[in-house]
Amino acid sequence: MAGGAAEGGQAGAASGAAKGARAAMASGGAAKAGPAAAAGATAAAAAGRSTATDTTDTEPATTALADSGGTGGGTGDGGGKGKKPKRPKRTGWRRLFPTWRMLLSTFVIGVMLIIGLLFLGYSLVQIPSANALATKQSNVYLYSDGSQLARDTRDSKVNRENVSLAHVSKAAQHAVLAAEDRDFYSESAVDPKAMLRAGWNTALGKGKQSGSTITQQYVKNYYLGQEQTVTRKAKEFFISIKLDREKSKDEILEGYLNTSYFGRSAYGIQAAAQAYYGKDAADLDPARAAYLAALVNAPSEYDVVAHPENKSAAVARWNYVLDGMVKEGWLGKGERAGLKFPTPRDQTVPNGLSGQRGYLVDAVRQYLISNDIVTADQLAAGGYRITTTIQKNRQNAFVKAVDDQLISKLDKKNRKADNYVRAGGASVDPRTGKIVAMYGGIDYVKQFTNGATRGDFQVGSTFKPFVFTSAVQNSSTTQDGRPITPNTVYDGTTRRPVQGWPGGAYNPANEDEKSYGDIPVRKATDLSVNAVYAQMAVDVGPDRVKQTAVELGIPEHTKDLQPYPSIALGTATASVLDMAEAYATLANHGQRATYTMVEKVTKDGTQQVELPQRQTKRAVTREAADTTTSILQSVVDNGTAVAAQAAGRPAAGKTGTAEEDTAAWFAGYTPELATVVSVMGQDPVTAAHKSLYYALGQPRMNGGGPPTAIWAQYTRDALKGKPVSDFDLQLQPGADRTEAPADPSADPSIGGQDDGGTTGTPTDGTSTPSTDGTTTGTPGTTGGGTGTPATDGGTTTGGNTADGGGTTTGGSTNGSPTTGGGTDTGGGTPGGNTGGLDTGGGTDTGATGGQP
Repeated sequence: MAGGAAEGGQAGAASGAAKGARAAMASGGAAKAGPAAAAGATAAAAAGRSTATDTTDTEPATTALADSGGTGGGTGDGGGKGKKPKRPKRTGWRRLFPTWRMLLSTFVIGVMLIIGLLFLGYSLVQIPSANALATKQSNVYLYSDGSQLARDTRDSKVNRENVSLAHVSKAAQHAVLAAEDRDFYSESAVDPKAMLRAGWNTALGKGKQSGSTITQQYVKNYYLGQEQTVTRKAKEFFISIKLDREKSKDEILEGYLNTSYFGRSAYGIQAAAQAYYGKDAADLDPARAAYLAALVNAPSEYDVVAHPENKSAAVARWNYVLDGMVKEGWLGKGERAGLKFPTPRDQTVPNGLSGQRGYLVDAVRQYLISNDIVTADQLAAGGYRITTTIQKNRQNAFVKAVDDQLISKLDKKNRKADNYVRAGGASVDPRTGKIVAMYGGIDYVKQFTNGATRGDFQVGSTFKPFVFTSAVQNSSTTQDGRPITPNTVYDGTTRRPVQGWPGGAYNPANEDEKSYGDIPVRKATDLSVNAVYAQMAVDVGPDRVKQTAVELGIPEHTKDLQPYPSIALGTATASVLDMAEAYATLANHGQRATYTMVEKVTKDGTQQVELPQRQTKRAVTREAADTTTSILQSVVDNGTAVAAQAAGRPAAGKTGTAEEDTAAWFAGYTPELATVVSVMGQDPVTAAHKSLYYALGQPRMNGGGPPTAIWAQYTRDALKGKPVSDFDLQLQPGADRTEAPADPSADPSIGGQDDGGTTGTPTDGTSTPSTDGTTTGTPGTTGGGTGTPATDGGTTTGGNTADGGGTTTGGSTNGSPTTGGGTDTGGGTPGGNTGGLDTGGGTDTGATGGQP
């Protein structure tokens, strides 16, 4: 055996050969195997330096090794196991391709990597907050009947109104699904096949394809943005999967419908329905719904009004949507066959606040904020749907009345004063306090200031009824102890010093310096006699008069609402809306229903905002209110407001004119409706108050003119078709005697007009009474102001001049104390005495310039 080893080759393999031989012998192999095994082991150890042919008896050796379980090669340690022969190398073209083992390994590693990345992405990407654009909405204002009044986008800059899925017609829901994702309710959040198909079509130049489900599109619209980046698409993918697990399909579809862009600056199905068809989303039929659904694919291109050249493409897309609805069973074939392409209406210029809409929206906004219903910041965020108390038919009637009786008569090119004309009006339901109509100006985008809510013009003699109401309310008596009733006789002498006023002498002038002698209160109201009402204010107590006015509805902090005798002549600068509320209280028998402009407010289409409970309280006794109504009926029947008879209904009211004819008023009511109208003068450039002499070609602008004419036409049209009802009055004792009615056809400019403050009219066509007179004493005013009585007798500064319109502004020239406020500082005309004359034949400008 040792010799066989020596014959086999290298000495370094002797040990291994010996071990191999021993193993062979132990296994019972043939003796002949010894030399062969040794030689084989030696050859293997030689690592290829010898071959099997170098040994003898190769075949038997091989057999012996096989029988013994050997491998034909030692391991160097004699273990009996040999190495596998090397796999032959790949040659030729086969070297260019990976083996199946390489492919399998790569696939497994790739799958594991993708799974890892998906898990990592799902873990890291969270559902973010909505993007800024997606949450912005416009506020929508509605008439009381639910029709749209205005859509305010000033804060959000976005035309969107979110609605719940229940407020979207089924036809609209199905149309969008047919256009964008027919398998939405059955598929997962993402559709890999569609994404691949879209990518393939895009690569082939078939147009940019989205391949996104509705869920993915909603995520893009609401949470992300429109940028085309890999990062955004990756986020969209993971957020969509998460969102699909957290929200129902209905919630996702609702969000998608509210965030999709439809063109014409309309975001969401509701805004789109209004923009293209003037309808709510709930009222969309299949034809219109299919067109809106078609727009989502290409909003700008498919607007057939803006781009008529693309109509064929738009119609093709419309047909595609309808055919899809039929295929999915959402639309019957017969109904589909009868549908015609619904051409949308013309696109309107984005000036949704033009005309009266802006005035109404601003007034409602202010009401919401001032009554702590919604904050300014909340309104700025948008999403509110506000149903107002404005009644569309009455609103239109108000606008038409102003146009017919005022605006259409202006000649701004040939009459300078016509450029100063402004108007304001408000109409209230006395029983509910609801503002049913409002006139703010000729156009919100041209004249921003709301004529109905501004509070910078004196109310003139429209304030006088509050003095009488206070007298009855407080059971007041004259200086000699007689109860004040409609028939109480006063001294109507012009410049008669009031009696009993501790603040100093006060002697207001009547219109045209006319004296009436003894005159009953009813007649003094018809003619708006300043001397009577100044004395009555003192008899009642100016502080009580102010309190009564506040109880009726005049804000306590109204400018120039001061407890002086001049309060009776209308120094206060209350707004038209404030005056309407006060007169509505008189119409409602002394019960004050605080005015409201809002019926209902909802947020995001579902959340209802709580409104203050309607409050009605007694402001004055019924006798006080009703007796005032009786004397105001006489003003319409016999006095300065006979033009109000054109309303064709029982009416009560009072005219008034501010100092220097800067404003003319009529405040009146029927049992059903209280309305106040004011025509005001303002420079369009400087905004300064301007006199309205010769406006509309008339020497004077007085309350019995255009304001009363507007009131009469509006009231007639607003109550058209309503039963005519008379006032149900409960008068104070001794107040039921009335004067005989005047001839309704009498010229309101003669005798009974409310033109106080002048004794004539400008004769040169251009000059107007001077307004720069001053007073040295009060209580009185020069243009509505007040002060303290002068003790030096006062002086006349510019009054009683004959050279063109000086005004008496400061009392007398005979040494008696002047109170100034009782004089007319703006009604004077050239050659006339102008000191606050209020005879009922003209406008009452007495302490305030206040005119009847």
